[in-house]
Amino acid sequence: MRVLSVASEAYPLVKTGGLADVVGALPAALAPHGVETSTLLPGYPSVLKHLGKIKPVHRWGDLLGKPAALIEGRIDGQPLLVLDAPELFARDGGPYADATGRDWSDNWRRFAALGRAAADLAPRFDLLHAHDWQGAMAPAYLRYDNAHVPSVLTIHNIAFQGRYDADIFAGLDLPEAAFALDGVEYYGGVGLLKAGLASADAITTVSPSYAEEIRRAEFGMGLEGLIEARRDRVSGIVNGIDPAVWSPENDTALPACYTARNLSRRRTNKRAVEAAFDLDRGDGPIFIVVSRLTWQKGMDVLADCVDALVGMGGRLALLGSGDAALEGAFMAARSRHAGQIGVRIGYDEALSHLLQGGGDAILIPSRFEPCGLTQLYGLAYGCVPVVARTGGLADTVIDANEAAVAAGVATGIQFGSVTADALLHALRRTMALHARPDLWTTMQKQGMRADFSWTRSGTRYADLYRGLIAQ
Repeated sequence: MRVLSVASEAYPLVKTGGLADVVGALPAALAPHGVETSTLLPGYPSVLKHLGKIKPVHRWGDLLGKPAALIEGRIDGQPLLVLDAPELFARDGGPYADATGRDWSDNWRRFAALGRAAADLAPRFDLLHAHDWQGAMAPAYLRYDNAHVPSVLTIHNIAFQGRYDADIFAGLDLPEAAFALDGVEYYGGVGLLKAGLASADAITTVSPSYAEEIRRAEFGMGLEGLIEARRDRVSGIVNGIDPAVWSPENDTALPACYTARNLSRRRTNKRAVEAAFDLDRGDGPIFIVVSRLTWQKGMDVLADCVDALVGMGGRLALLGSGDAALEGAFMAARSRHAGQIGVRIGYDEALSHLLQGGGDAILIPSRFEPCGLTQLYGLAYGCVPVVARTGGLADTVIDANEAAVAAGVATGIQFGSVTADALLHALRRTMALHARPDLWTTMQKQGMRADFSWTRSGTRYADLYRGLIAQ
């Protein structure tokens, strides 16, 4: 079976979040099931640099108004296709925004062109798998081309939808009939994610709970009606993590590697976290955060609780960036609690590994979380997750309630509503559990034993693909 996967990023070539980890890991997870996955990415400078010598294998004279070429390569031994369109992708800054953080005004054209290219290539494959709004136009173009290639669209976060004014429709190279309620029209404008959701043969989310949640107004972000109408096409498959990248036993970013059998070696990593974040040395728990600093992630609630966290005897090491006000709030907290709170604004892959390998508990107070990967990394590294009970967080972390603790199956701490009171209660529970070393170690080992590799998820995707192709 040959599958074309289309996305805006894939680890290790380009990454802004968990989407890249999933797109990068999925081909290897599918390979044991007889699935060869070719990944189509935009020709960002970082991606073209990876390819080295460039030899186009296909050209478009006019791809939504711009010239483009297709380049073949490899990514971690798997087939890679790159859409080389310099007028769209050869830019300084990030994949979606310039160096100041302002979104590129023509993102609609950039990622519609990616979808158009994917639809042109899809007849060479057995199935097309698109990811998020940036890839979502691919199923839409297949639909309006009347192409007989089954398609899957995965929602990694329904909050990001690719919504634009109606005047861009003329630039999408679609028939007039596509600007309709069951097409690309969305509240009087154009919705790229909406177009894909209306067109794909199957819709997946990255956890079963999230697949249910987005059918409700509080999580569906305006698309709950469409999701409910197509509920027979919607399913949830939990993301996996790549043990070749995330394994405390052989992680080169850790001063001391370890397994569940020698957790005492984590102490060396804890000392390294203290040094990296200018924290006072101590045996009390270090809570870590590796996150975008946004409302969705509940970082405003955490900012309100950091003084109390320090008052309980906890310390905080935070790595992330996002809303300027939240960045400022955490920097101010660091100034108030020098030696107890450390903050690094930005993202550093190696440092994120060190935090998982040396932190005691990872805080994830998200208001909604389609799947989440950092809690999976925490489980694998014995960094106990403290999570809001939502989406993939609820599906992957077993709360340390009385029954779970007694049975020895608890792997973390869950809390309900994302409020200061609920988070403070969870922090107090965590402090009490950490004060009982035998119980805490049992939780760490139980989390490390859990299998969150791509093995099961790869099987489910392969089964989904075969079912669609057989129709």
